[in-house]
Amino acid sequence: MVQSFKALLALVVLFLFATYVHGSEHSVSKGVTTLANYVGSDSCIDCHQDQVTAWKGSHHDMAMKHATEDSVLADFDDHTFKHQGKPNRFFQKGDEFWVNIQGPDGQFQDYKISYTFAFEPLQQYMVEFDDGRVQLIPFAWDSRTKDEGGQRWFHLYPETTVTDEFYWTNTGQNWNFMCADCHSTNLKKNYDSESNTYNTTWSDINVGCEACHGPASEHIDLAKLNAANARSDKPFNAATHYGFSRDLSTAVTEWIYQENQTTLQPKEMNRTNQIQTCAQCHSRRTQLNETGDHIKGSFFDRYRLSLITPELYYHDGQIYDEDYVYGSFLQSKMAEKGVTCTNCHDPHSAKLKIDEKAVCSQCHIASEYTPEKHTFHQADTEASQCTTCHMPETTYMQVDPRRDHSWHVPRADISQHINTPNVCTACHEDKDAQWADEQVGEWFPNSKYRNQQHFSIAFYADAIGHRGAEDALAYTSQDSSVSDIIRASSLERMAGNTNQNTLISLARAVKHENEMLRLGAISGASGYELADRWQILEPLLSDPVLSVRAEAASTLVVDWASMTNAQKEALKPPLDEYIEIQTFNADRGFGRTNLGNVYRSMGQFELAISSYLGAIEIEPYFESSYVNLADLYRMQGDESHAMKTLKQGMEAQPKSSVIPYSLGLALLRAKDDSEARRLLKTAAEIAQQNSQYWYVYGLAMEREDVIISSEAIHKAYQLSGNPQHLYAQCEVLARNFQSGRIEFAFKQCMALLSEVVPPEVVSRLNALIKSR
Repeated sequence: MVQSFKALLALVVLFLFATYVHGSEHSVSKGVTTLANYVGSDSCIDCHQDQVTAWKGSHHDMAMKHATEDSVLADFDDHTFKHQGKPNRFFQKGDEFWVNIQGPDGQFQDYKISYTFAFEPLQQYMVEFDDGRVQLIPFAWDSRTKDEGGQRWFHLYPETTVTDEFYWTNTGQNWNFMCADCHSTNLKKNYDSESNTYNTTWSDINVGCEACHGPASEHIDLAKLNAANARSDKPFNAATHYGFSRDLSTAVTEWIYQENQTTLQPKEMNRTNQIQTCAQCHSRRTQLNETGDHIKGSFFDRYRLSLITPELYYHDGQIYDEDYVYGSFLQSKMAEKGVTCTNCHDPHSAKLKIDEKAVCSQCHIASEYTPEKHTFHQADTEASQCTTCHMPETTYMQVDPRRDHSWHVPRADISQHINTPNVCTACHEDKDAQWADEQVGEWFPNSKYRNQQHFSIAFYADAIGHRGAEDALAYTSQDSSVSDIIRASSLERMAGNTNQNTLISLARAVKHENEMLRLGAISGASGYELADRWQILEPLLSDPVLSVRAEAASTLVVDWASMTNAQKEALKPPLDEYIEIQTFNADRGFGRTNLGNVYRSMGQFELAISSYLGAIEIEPYFESSYVNLADLYRMQGDESHAMKTLKQGMEAQPKSSVIPYSLGLALLRAKDDSEARRLLKTAAEIAQQNSQYWYVYGLAMEREDVIISSEAIHKAYQLSGNPQHLYAQCEVLARNFQSGRIEFAFKQCMALLSEVVPPEVVSRLNALIKSR
């Protein structure tokens, strides 16, 4: 009897654990832990009719639907759309929607549309495959009106080929990894790495009530008790969030006027979960797991937010690639003052709560922001709208404009020096940034912004390799007047720097209360040798935030072979967490390649090779897996396998620049100079903007053609602004000095060099000429 009871108890515990993992969240009532379950949006209709009505037909409601007559907006009436001269057909079979398009093998075949994705200004369509993958087809329906240019099929990525990540059957268009976590509620990816298959599940196919509020079972139970006037040990009121574990209220409940301020100020700010709830989807990030609590804990316990990187943002923080709002918002004064999403947007319809101008006037005193005092454009015109200057639009996916939520103050004074966009010349296309700056100076002669020091100068200096960049980044990282995400991004860009100011910045950052700064310090410390880097980063191995300790471990593990036993023991727990993160992302080449890198560092070469080969198998167009595997083979002295791997990579991903670059270096070592030069040139031409590739190609060409060598290295200098590249060009010409064309090129080079280096450097090169 006792044994039976123990067995039953064990089953109950297992059941409760499984329920928690697969569909619930913990909530605590008077010290008693209970489980709240997802019940579906239909359970909310009876009591919340107004909210449900607002939500119906919203972007959240339409985030994803089963493909039906009600949800499909596009023309599937046996419509043919030609792309690159080939017909693609959209048709129906009874109630089902089908397409005849090109598959991964280049052949046209029929695919059934299982789901719709969004609805305006465009709608996408998805095909479900037998292995559980759901893929977005490359054609989208422009749902705008005909007058707006819509009601048509168009190709989202017209230049893609079958070896591109964003070819429709490849990982860039895979719903399970790329989209599902945000477009459905209570999503579980359920990827099986052994079989390379998915069994993805959800509780609501779209973004339902519980996507924001969390599981609602306890809320419903308490509501029923409250309606029946029944007693409960947990009151049904705002203090207990009515049975929800999340507080989605605004951070500021009262805004007050302060003398000499043109905007209302928060009376006080309260901690809420609203911003982090919205940020789950409205951010550019990598998912780490499905169990971390990014709402009550740190956002970085479940997601790794992308900081202000050159790939996503301009040097001044304006959006370049799509960032989905959060990274921009964190830069803003709005975030600093406690503004939350629902101060402007209705949370259920996702539309503005009131007219655009009135939204801003909630805090900005209207009399201070009139056309006469602020906009200097005719009232009620597009040019006079707040958003035109402070939230410029960038159009993505060809027809979808998104506003920048950093609310930057336009800085034409910066634009004219570092070539960042500015809203003035975006409208006044016949003018330049200098004109715009002068105009702003006339309007705002006492502006506290114009000609004010700005972090963008540090970011730009770093991008061009300016010698003052190290100190500029260090200063920015310690400047408490700029946002934490900018300070963190400054630290991240310090990678490779080792001067005194860098060290001071890192020492302060690893102790900072904001996890973004601690995270940025990890990359920033990469230039130091193990002894120093360990001393800087060791405290982060026990950081309370998953992203920080896992990333610190991944950075330090590269020196595993040089570590003491005590260091290895300290590294092991957070490294195991890093491995778990990469295992969760093993459906992507980067996840398996990262695993391979860890195993290689730890000397577990068979596991490393297996991981790299696995990455190549599931994502053959992911270039890093080939490069890393080839490096491992080379480290083992197997140059033959290294070159074979790189050649395989070039065939699988012909658009890669890093693979021919790596193979070119390998061939230089093998003394096959001719083929090496060809591949290095290919790498530089494909990458175009990679100064290192042009530099190495130029050096490799010195024996073959001095002028081509000089021109390639000069291209590197033009891209980087690094005086060392210009010195290398002059040095190549000096080593091969002769009258005529080379002499002329040398004099031009020296004239440029004399403007950016000390006189003794110029003298040294001139002495080289005289000694010949």
